[in-house]
Amino acid sequence: MNNSNSKLPKVGTTIFTVMSKMAADHHAINLSQGFPNFPVDERLTELLARRANDAIHQYAPMPGHPALLAEISALTYSNYGRSVSPGTELLVTAGATQAIFAVIQALVKAGEEVIILDPSYDCYEPPVVLTGAIPIRIPLQADFTPDWERIKSSISEKTRMIIVNNPHNPTGKVLDEKDILELESLMLSHPRLLLLSDEVYEYISFEKKHISINTRPALLERSVIVSSFGKTFHITGWKIGYLVAPEELMNEIKKVHQFLVFCVNSVAQHVLADYLPMIDVKQLGAFYMGKRDFFKNLMKDSRFELLPSEGSYFQVASYQSISDENDIDFCKRLVTEFGVAAIPLSVFNDDGRDQKLIRFCFAKDEETLKNATERLCKI
Repeated sequence: MNNSNSKLPKVGTTIFTVMSKMAADHHAINLSQGFPNFPVDERLTELLARRANDAIHQYAPMPGHPALLAEISALTYSNYGRSVSPGTELLVTAGATQAIFAVIQALVKAGEEVIILDPSYDCYEPPVVLTGAIPIRIPLQADFTPDWERIKSSISEKTRMIIVNNPHNPTGKVLDEKDILELESLMLSHPRLLLLSDEVYEYISFEKKHISINTRPALLERSVIVSSFGKTFHITGWKIGYLVAPEELMNEIKKVHQFLVFCVNSVAQHVLADYLPMIDVKQLGAFYMGKRDFFKNLMKDSRFELLPSEGSYFQVASYQSISDENDIDFCKRLVTEFGVAAIPLSVFNDDGRDQKLIRFCFAKDEETLKNATERLCKI
């Protein structure tokens, strides 16, 4: 097929697939793709085994299993003090990527503009393009904070949505109160503007606590918030997440959702409804902070410079003192010569801007992190 006829001409094999395949081909330690390699909570697998014999294997209700929706509502209230209606303001989705796709397809029209802050995760732009809208990619500043003046100057009468990812993938940055106030000011100045807040790492923040849009009354009526059970409970293969949105917006999102997947895995929904009352998500930050610090300590004698990781389970590192190669070539050589896979940050930028930065995932068991850092410290 001629690429000029492609609806997504810029999309090819993702860097995550490329690096994971290289890691497998070269028997390298894979710190590239963002998924944990340690066991999930035994209580979760026990519930799954128990529930497998129940008569819950047919279609779930389109918005979600009622018991799970009730538990999500309780979770949102207990962590953020926000009361949401299980029946009208929540939607269980087939992971965060499907959630984001449904939101953009439902709420953005052809010819409108969507602001995306770079470096950005690769699932934001394709649904914008497929709906006939225009992605406006705006770089973050050198410290990975938003350039609010540049963002404000990029708003036009066509701007419909801004996408914010907090805690941020790939940089591990967490927005502070000043940034949230700037976002509120921006939204209040532009009454047509919608906010898509990607908060899949919401419970994984460290010294600087994550500020959820769920806690900002001024933004709630025009905001859609994305959450991920896959990230929170390290069950990424289950592909299950959820959306929080006001009823008016949610009604439109559900129209798209029902023709994308209609409903989400019924067994997984029942299991999560049973599991949520058992756990305290507030402990997750401390758990991953331990892994971050373990990785950081093991890397202290390396030639890499580790940038601050304030949230998520990613660590950005500069290799500027090691090589002047571009980050893609450096990552490939990291696999073939040193046996460790990482992700180059340039692929998250629309202009391919190369800052000699790469991303490691530290959501791994201690043995994996030890073996990987031994190799990295020899470079």
